[in-house]
Amino acid sequence: MEKAVYLISGGIDSPVAAYLGIKRGWHPVFVHFDNFPFTDAASKDKALKIISHIINVTGIDGEVLLVPHGKDLETIVQNCKRNLSCILCKRMMYRKADAIAKKYGCDGIVTGEIIGEQASQTIRNLILNSKVVKTPIIRPLLGMNKLEVEQLAKRIGTYDLSIGPSRPCAAAAIRARTHANETEVSKEENKIPMHSLLEDSLKNAIYLKKL
Repeated sequence: MEKAVYLISGGIDSPVAAYLGIKRGWHPVFVHFDNFPFTDAASKDKALKIISHIINVTGIDGEVLLVPHGKDLETIVQNCKRNLSCILCKRMMYRKADAIAKKYGCDGIVTGEIIGEQASQTIRNLILNSKVVKTPIIRPLLGMNKLEVEQLAKRIGTYDLSIGPSRPCAAAAIRARTHANETEVSKEENKIPMHSLLEDSLKNAIYLKKL
């Protein structure tokens, strides 16, 4: 059976993308990046409840990984341009997801990204971010608009969970770049110890056998 890494943020979009991917037949390895202290404990709890619901509604169980990401965000915020923080954050997440995909024998990385939803999700930035991994990134929602996604979320029962209270990420970009330059992004990434951050985060990932 084909397997995929499913990135679950706790928002509205990623649970719908995960549902569609699992119904397509890609066995799930669920991954939530814990951005604490830039988000609160409610964000992690919400993501775990969403994963549990997806497992119940699809009838398909899968591995669940909680991956620490707060240290990465702290390093990015302290050393890099704030208008690129979301792009740099997403590229680090992709790299971790790529490593997890290789470890668990996954054929793709499924995300809930929608074109133009935010700065890291413009067409140009999606292409730019995808360059950092070899595992294919699958975006089931790419041609949908927000209303269509919300309707699907309500139908599968994840909408109310996703809109539950949680603190927005405090490391979000300030005056975010919608058309980032690859040379500039690479220059900013050279300011951070990327390899050690990646290694440390994956080493401290928490594997949950049962929710």
